[in-house]
Amino acid sequence: MADLYPFIWYRRPKAAIRWLEEAFGFETRLLVEDPETAPDAVIHSELHIGDGKVGVVGPPRDQSASPEDIGGRVTAAIHVQLDGGIDAHCERARGAGALIEREPADMPYGDRVYTCRDPEGHAWSFGQTNATMTGDEVAEATGHVVRETR
Repeated sequence: MADLYPFIWYRRPKAAIRWLEEAFGFETRLLVEDPETAPDAVIHSELHIGDGKVGVVGPPRDQSASPEDIGGRVTAAIHVQLDGGIDAHCERARGAGALIEREPADMPYGDRVYTCRDPEGHAWSFGQTNATMTGDEVAEATGHVVRETR
């Protein structure tokens, strides 16, 4: 078994941690600071939501960057699948200052999803399952080719 969790680089990591707790409901369970590097430096953290977690680190150095450092571009998005309450979650995020890019909407593959950007421009999406569908059902509903590998 393996656990997978992304580390996200922020210019202001401590502020980002507070914001992720307020806006998205993450719970910080571990924070490793390095005040000699910078007063706001975080060299490791673990923020949990449900069974998932992310790490917030920064400020960026070497080959790392925040979207603020590269013209708002992103190379990855973080997706969180919620048990329910997607519309209220979106309003919570909006109230904390998230830029909502796509309002909550029902998708043809059975989920309700919204997408947003955090204050430094990282891309996030949140979904909840409204209907569990087979690969064939998703293909029929979306027109996409779905290849199930198991």
